[in-house]
Amino acid sequence: MAMPVDNQPPSDYPLYNIGAVSRMTGISIATLRMWEHRYGFPQSGRTAGGHRLYSERDVMRLRWVKGQIDQGMQTAQAIHALHHNEEAVEAAARPADTGSGGGSLPVELADLSHYRESLLVALLNHDTATADRVLGELLLSQALSRLIYEVIVPALDETGRGWQEGRINVATEHFATNYVRQRLMMWMLAGPPPFPVHLVVLAAAPGELHEGSLLILGALLRRRRWPVAYLGQSVPLPDLAAFATDLQAPAVVIVATTEPPAAALADWPRYLPDAARLGKPFVGYGGRIFNEKPEWRQRVAGVFLGETLEDGLNAIDRLLQGQQARPQ
Repeated sequence: MAMPVDNQPPSDYPLYNIGAVSRMTGISIATLRMWEHRYGFPQSGRTAGGHRLYSERDVMRLRWVKGQIDQGMQTAQAIHALHHNEEAVEAAARPADTGSGGGSLPVELADLSHYRESLLVALLNHDTATADRVLGELLLSQALSRLIYEVIVPALDETGRGWQEGRINVATEHFATNYVRQRLMMWMLAGPPPFPVHLVVLAAAPGELHEGSLLILGALLRRRRWPVAYLGQSVPLPDLAAFATDLQAPAVVIVATTEPPAAALADWPRYLPDAARLGKPFVGYGGRIFNEKPEWRQRVAGVFLGETLEDGLNAIDRLLQGQQARPQ
């Protein structure tokens, strides 16, 4: 099995038919066909029957172009600007000529603070068009993992702090959270072709309503080509165990952020005794409570996945690769 990676831009794998892309971008089917005929953009794939298929990357590029047109740019200019930006990104990502004594700043070192602030302002102003444009521009050049860690997570954290401090009302906080949730779900569904293995089960502990970290793990695991079954908030342990057993899941990942869900989670070996005894499937867990009160790590069986999302992602990746390498 090839080593999973997530340092790639949105998948170029053809996934969506022209009707779905029209709904996702707000561009009519007739316009999509005309752009391809007149400008060669985008160069969609084709099914065996000749029907157009578009990738996740195509969708992001189309959204970016539409955003420029909505701001007054001509179609041909917008498409030319897109190509120019992509060429600049590729040039910046190439190693500098060692004899030149300089070179452009690599894309992976670019400062994303402007995008982070722009996304936050757009969400607080309930401006989905600008938020879409910000994410579209980033997805043209950045790995999804970097976009999430450096733009989405800080923006969500600031939104949550604003709500706790009374600077942001509940409706706006829910709006921002659900906007990001929808994008993470889309990235989870539209990742690259998954490895031919059983689904990894992702769930929040009983009573746990915070699912942001779980959604992020799902999107990034799919970026690394692991298939996932996302169950979401507050899943009862008997139901979770039955579901994972039916799927023959190689892993069950559970999050808890406060003490009551963590206490409920500690009872999981009762419902997955084989996993507790043999470590198959492996049960991994994480969440804020395990960082703030490390003693909870001793009270819950299974694998503590680490203190950060990146730690958790890498731990799950390693454990899944180890399972695939074992004799069956």
